[in-house]
Amino acid sequence: MITKEKILASAKKTILSESQSIAKLSDYLDNNFYEAVTMIYNLKGRLIITGIGKSAIIAQKIVATLNSTGTPAFFLHASEAIHGDLGMIQEGDGIICISKSGNSPEIKVLVPLLKRFGNKLIAITGNSTSLLGKEAHYTLNTFVETESCPNNLAPTNSTTAQLVMGDALAVCLMEMRSFTAEDFAKYHPGGALGKKLLLRVLDLLDASKKPLVNPDSSVKDVIVEISEKRLGVAAVIENNIVVGIITDGDIRRMLNKTETISGLTALDIMTVNPKTIKSTDMVVDALNTMEDFSITQLVVVDNGEYKGVIHLHDILKEGIL
Repeated sequence: MITKEKILASAKKTILSESQSIAKLSDYLDNNFYEAVTMIYNLKGRLIITGIGKSAIIAQKIVATLNSTGTPAFFLHASEAIHGDLGMIQEGDGIICISKSGNSPEIKVLVPLLKRFGNKLIAITGNSTSLLGKEAHYTLNTFVETESCPNNLAPTNSTTAQLVMGDALAVCLMEMRSFTAEDFAKYHPGGALGKKLLLRVLDLLDASKKPLVNPDSSVKDVIVEISEKRLGVAAVIENNIVVGIITDGDIRRMLNKTETISGLTALDIMTVNPKTIKSTDMVVDALNTMEDFSITQLVVVDNGEYKGVIHLHDILKEGIL
């Protein structure tokens, strides 16, 4: 019977085995790695990454990482390459070929073809003395002593090592390109990080929802304005300047304190010196201000001109947390 203890022990053994294999990769780094990174950095064309089997899946992940961090790359399946897809390779492109053994039949056929057009070839392999390891211009050693698989057959440690070597390439290239968080956001405009770094207050403002009242507006008019614009707040405007705000919370507190609203105006219940933000400021800055002051709205003001209100709900709808 497989017990909970045995399952957890097996998982722990796998994690430790793979982490130890990864740690040893640092000992294999040499001038080949430096030359490979430099070659990729100076490419006039694109970076092509190829492999077969599980290595092909790792290749696709590395391609995705590179593309999102400023290094143009695309995936070429090794078996498809020898059936016409070699035409994807152009002058000026660099090539990475990933293979644990470096001696699989497909790789033996492919390697001479990859070198035929004069493109530089980088090998990521666990066998530096293989055909791939010997024929490549630069060889990155991803040797692992054993797989975590009980039968030492299923690629586990070896594919993790390949992936980590690809990440090491990507991070070095990011640093060489001075690739910033803002650059990353440009490649991920639809993601939460992209929105945090790119979305500005102006992008969330609704011109049709610009609640405002005058200092002498009646409380009834204030309530109507807040209700119609559905932002829970109204700016109090005098001579085109924001002199205060009234929130639905201010309305509730006022009703608890007074028997009648007759004769009361916006000036009587407004909060002066409201927190404001510019329309050109980042939405994430608006969110941080709301969190710092425990409020749910900010008045948007540009050079003294009232532009509208940004509400916490608008920010949350964009997935920015």
